[in-house]
Amino acid sequence: MTGREHDVVLLGATGFVGRLVARHLALHAPAGTRVALAGRSADRLAEVRDALPSRAHTWPLVLADSHDDATLADLAASARVVVSTVGPYARHGLPLVAACARAGTHYADLTGETPFVREAADRHDAVARSTGARLVHACGYDSVPSDLGVLVLHRSASSDGAGPLRDVRLLARARGGVSGGTVESALGIVEHAARSAAVRRLLADPYALSPDRAAEPSTPQPPDVQPVRVLPGGRWAAPFPMASFNSRVVRRSNALQGWAYGRELRYAEAMGVGRGLRGAVAVVGITAGLGVGVAALALPPTRALVRRALPAGSGPSEATRESGWFRMDLVGVTADGRHYRAEVAGPGDPGYAATGVMLGEAALALALDEDRLPDRAGSLTPAAGLGDVLVDRLRAAGHTYAAAAR
Repeated sequence: MTGREHDVVLLGATGFVGRLVARHLALHAPAGTRVALAGRSADRLAEVRDALPSRAHTWPLVLADSHDDATLADLAASARVVVSTVGPYARHGLPLVAACARAGTHYADLTGETPFVREAADRHDAVARSTGARLVHACGYDSVPSDLGVLVLHRSASSDGAGPLRDVRLLARARGGVSGGTVESALGIVEHAARSAAVRRLLADPYALSPDRAAEPSTPQPPDVQPVRVLPGGRWAAPFPMASFNSRVVRRSNALQGWAYGRELRYAEAMGVGRGLRGAVAVVGITAGLGVGVAALALPPTRALVRRALPAGSGPSEATRESGWFRMDLVGVTADGRHYRAEVAGPGDPGYAATGVMLGEAALALALDEDRLPDRAGSLTPAAGLGDVLVDRLRAAGHTYAAAAR
């Protein structure tokens, strides 16, 4: 990719999360990194650029439309890396993935949509492998902490000579709001599933994102919706809404790395809430809310009401974003019975502030650290495509990735 005009092009820079990613790049990209902002409106792009720190005021602006193949081809050909915050990705994302695969341009996104990742891999993995493009999906709170958390757990066990991982359980805790983009993506998945039995079967398959479904073991996986229970220490655990997607990303990472974590790995996620009566009340509210939410999304009239209620292009205040945080605790058991624990944590609202850091650092890893990345191209996950390089970058950005024997 020598001779490319830009190192990183951010498509969707005028959206709420896009602005956060642009700000992170403006503050943390090394001097000399050639960043450009892309979107449909030159005026809106200029407004975003002018609000960034002064070092970004000379960044080029690129006009591109997620449904205009010609502008996407030009965009991909001009860049080493294209980063997209334009979702829902099933509706807007495939043409850009195709353009990057053909051009040999690295790509990263924030998707949490299983059908989109499956279709992108089926259509464009082979082309991307032939051109050397790394197409890295799920580079935000979906699913960087989960995916890299299992990676560091595996690294710790491997360094001790322990056997492969047999069972890994993740408990997520966070303070932050629900992203409107996440809800919009969920609406799209529900609508797609309502029209297609094949999509319903895909969503029910724990190995839905495997690069080689026939080679997967017959090991039964834990259910995506984990039962409500009280953990040691008195904390309540409830179902985690992101578990369905995150778990499939982790299993794809395992397969892409030759099942390095263990062929018989069982993986599950739950959400930790409070202790005692307060925790019990929270569990009831979360579980009931999920049930009502799924029922509402299943019906076209209520789906339409939810869509109309979504804030367009907005998100929480800066104070709310900065007061948020996330933490994930992982416990793993190896085949020889040894126990390991990992902690993944970071400051900032996970769906906004922390996600902006994750995607920004993924973009910089693809653009600047290519010689240190895993020797792998095609349709990838954060662990398989960026691996320890992204772990190190996120640690330097103030996130925690730590693992050790219990």
